[in-house]
Amino acid sequence: MQNQAVSATLKSTLLAALSEEMAPVSKDWLKALCNEQQQSQFSTSLAELLDEGAIVTTRIGAYTLPERLGLVTGTIIGHRDGFGFLKTTQEGTDLFLPAKEMRKVFHNDFVLAAPSSMDKRGRREGQVIRVLKPGKLELVGRFFVEGNHRYVVPDDSRINQDILIGKNDTAGARQGQVVVIEVISRPAVPKLAVGKVTDILGEKMAPGMEVQVALRNHDIPHEWPNAVTKAVSKLEEEVDEASKQNRVDLRDLPLVTIDGEDARDFDDAVFCEAKKSGGWRLWVAIADVSYYVRPDAALDKEALNRGNSVYFPDQVIPMLPEQLSNGLCSLNPKVDRLCMVAEMTISAAGRLSGYKFYEAVMHSHARFTYNKVAAILDGDEALAQRYSEQVPHLQELHRLYSALKVSRAQRGGIELETQETRFIFNAQRKIEQIVPLTRNDAHKMIEECMIQANVAAAKFVEKHQQAILYRVHDRPGKERLTNFRGFLNELGLPLGGGEEPQPSDYFKLVEAIQERPDLELIQTMLLRSMMQAVYQPDNIGHFGLALKSYAHFTSPIRRYPDLLLHRVIKFLVNKLEAEAAGKTVKNKWTVTGGFSYQDDEMDKFGEVCSMTERRADDATREVSDSLKCEYMQDHVGTVLPATIAAVTGFGFFARLDEFHIDGLVHINSLRGDYYHYDAARQVLVGEKTGKRFRIGDAVTVKVASVNMADRKMEFVIVNKDGQADEFDRPERRGKDGARGKRFAKPGEEREAGKRSDKKKPRHRDSKNKGKRRKPSSASDSTKQAESENKGGFSPWQQRDPAAKKAKSNNEASAKTRKKPKKKRKQRPGKQERNAAKQQKN
Repeated sequence: MQNQAVSATLKSTLLAALSEEMAPVSKDWLKALCNEQQQSQFSTSLAELLDEGAIVTTRIGAYTLPERLGLVTGTIIGHRDGFGFLKTTQEGTDLFLPAKEMRKVFHNDFVLAAPSSMDKRGRREGQVIRVLKPGKLELVGRFFVEGNHRYVVPDDSRINQDILIGKNDTAGARQGQVVVIEVISRPAVPKLAVGKVTDILGEKMAPGMEVQVALRNHDIPHEWPNAVTKAVSKLEEEVDEASKQNRVDLRDLPLVTIDGEDARDFDDAVFCEAKKSGGWRLWVAIADVSYYVRPDAALDKEALNRGNSVYFPDQVIPMLPEQLSNGLCSLNPKVDRLCMVAEMTISAAGRLSGYKFYEAVMHSHARFTYNKVAAILDGDEALAQRYSEQVPHLQELHRLYSALKVSRAQRGGIELETQETRFIFNAQRKIEQIVPLTRNDAHKMIEECMIQANVAAAKFVEKHQQAILYRVHDRPGKERLTNFRGFLNELGLPLGGGEEPQPSDYFKLVEAIQERPDLELIQTMLLRSMMQAVYQPDNIGHFGLALKSYAHFTSPIRRYPDLLLHRVIKFLVNKLEAEAAGKTVKNKWTVTGGFSYQDDEMDKFGEVCSMTERRADDATREVSDSLKCEYMQDHVGTVLPATIAAVTGFGFFARLDEFHIDGLVHINSLRGDYYHYDAARQVLVGEKTGKRFRIGDAVTVKVASVNMADRKMEFVIVNKDGQADEFDRPERRGKDGARGKRFAKPGEEREAGKRSDKKKPRHRDSKNKGKRRKPSSASDSTKQAESENKGGFSPWQQRDPAAKKAKSNNEASAKTRKKPKKKRKQRPGKQERNAAKQQKN
């Protein structure tokens, strides 16, 4: 820890010195800036700065900042079409990378680049100088053999390069199998990257293959290091008596867990009772993960590496090993467990009025599911009799929820009901059914209890000025707000608050649209106008929930930020107890796993945890798309009702009403008109017909194709009979006002203009299928040549430079050609000559 502090200070010193110098400096010059303590760390720190791209070297070996040389650093973001972007560390300097530059790098590489010229679309292009930190050296893809060449096509569409495989590096892979490869030689134009097969996952459509591919595509850790396995092997199956000492005993408190039907890790338990003075006392007990996972231990390092649990359909990649996530740290029924408790008082108006935190030991009295609790609250007599002891407590929890719901509405907390789905698998892990998930009062009841615990935790730590990760949600940006207001204006809907609307303004809007048929459209646009929630140590509040302080406390089994917060709260509780007893706290840790962090440490934790959260979202979305495509392969050609879910410049996405699956209706498949995209209104508008396609519109589609490689499917618009949807074409007329012959309906007569009985010369012959007729005589040939050469080209002649050049050459040769000699007059025959002589005589 001391070496890390020295290194951090040294790096700051070196960067500050380079920023002040007007020219590149030598290594010795930089080393002279170090004190005695920093001398041993100089080489390591300098190398780290070079790897990070914070400093660069010139051709003569001098050191300077990259911006002094006009260079930038950033992360490569690949695109499926071959080009890419460089997301730079300097704001507003992102670069476009054409395909030729992307052939030098892989997606997610951290590189040093030089800005270059502007392209035709006004984007600043970049040139990759060198790779500072490779994104990943392990890829997953399909193995192919063509002749003497062996290669792997990466499954990640953001990598558009094939990887060559050596003859002895195939590990026995067969044609078309999904394999894992290690890149041993990176791409260097014109050479391709070279790799070797390290693992064979199996056939493309094997059950569970989509999860294996997603784990590797998104670099999600899924195997436990040996150090973690060794640490877990030392844990007992049950909590030992020594660990229960010096804790508040809540084993008689009727705490219960309420989770989903398929949940396996139970990290929160609740109980509330009404106060005689009004309001409620609410206990939220959370599994004490920090007792078992200590800072900088093997378990802690791997938990940070994973960041959070990843929930795939029918499979979970946990943040902690099962011995903890499903065992010692899971609040299973009828067993003792260690926990951290937030004991709160809630007023009759549903507002948090007091709180305290402490370490406790508890005993869950029952394991409920959301559906069971909802049924009990709705009056299910059989369930009420079975859980007769807990029914009064559940009813009290529901009364508390009603008050919390009113309080949320008063402060303006936004609550949107979005449609989610669940896959039902058969024994072969193939999808049998896709069903919608509906949230009942039990879901919302637990959600409100967890929100109160998260708010109390954030306020407690903020009050005592300790560094933590807040869950922040910024207000919408100016551009997003302007676009959203423009959309609402088209619908005649108001959004109050002027240039800085408050959460309550959004809440009023949501309340006003509940009965509208375009509810889903408006909710979708509202969500798009919002910023993404992230983890950071700077508290800017949570806009969506309309809360000034909010931090994640309730799920340390599956989220690393919650584990950090538990450690900080433990440290604060211990510190406050010591100070109350007149003692001085010297350590920044406690014997039960508490810890005090610095702001700069929390900055790094925030970046990592926000990244792992996005990574998990991307991976789960990829798996979901793969499963949906696999399911829809059996429905190609099926006609189904759908609703437009999103509109883009290249078409729109329609969501099947029965399966809740989205597919693209490409703009080129829309018949009868040319369509233009109106971004402000999120609508496609027909140029002539004026027909519109917008979010929320009901359409009938046919599943046209399913692309398993790209995880996409395409639909086409049809009528209810399944036929291609034809729209009325705009009327087209000829020069004289009548319909042109090509566009005339069968049997239709010309409405205007004179009809001529004189037949015009035809340029095409139906018998010869459009070819020019062969002249029947010399005179016909002359007329045809004159007709074709009139104006330079025949109507059927290809108008291209080669044809034009050939014509000019023919004309030039015709001018230089010699005139034929006149034929000599034929001499009369012998009989004619004798007759002429006799006449003369």
